[in-house]
Amino acid sequence: MTPALEEAVRLLRLAHRDRSTLVLLARIPEAPMASLGFHAQQAVEKALKAVSVSRGIETRRTHDLAALAEMLLDVVGVTPFMLDELRPLNPFAVEYRYDDEFESSLSRDEVTELVERVLAWAESCVNSTAAPRA
Repeated sequence: MTPALEEAVRLLRLAHRDRSTLVLLARIPEAPMASLGFHAQQAVEKALKAVSVSRGIETRRTHDLAALAEMLLDVVGVTPFMLDELRPLNPFAVEYRYDDEFESSLSRDEVTELVERVLAWAESCVNSTAAPRA
């Protein structure tokens, strides 16, 4: 396994850790949306970076999910999500963690479903990079 592929697999593992935390929190009605959104944003960010690393794309340090996804479009083509779907997660990376009064445009179910979709796609992308070519 190449170092880039090892890093991509590591990032996916971390993305799944954030996803697991999101799923656990989503089961608790009192869990703040800011906490759910933070783990959702982190899972998606790490998944997108995993795909980038696996494809040899250098990513800059950013929490902007749409910008990360946009960099991938030329390389991977079609994605199972629209860039506009990712943008509502961006504020959870920093702003919402320090704001006690905010309203998210996403529901708990929408956040969870989006994360599941992005992670499944990212795993497929990384796995297709790892597969031996005939």
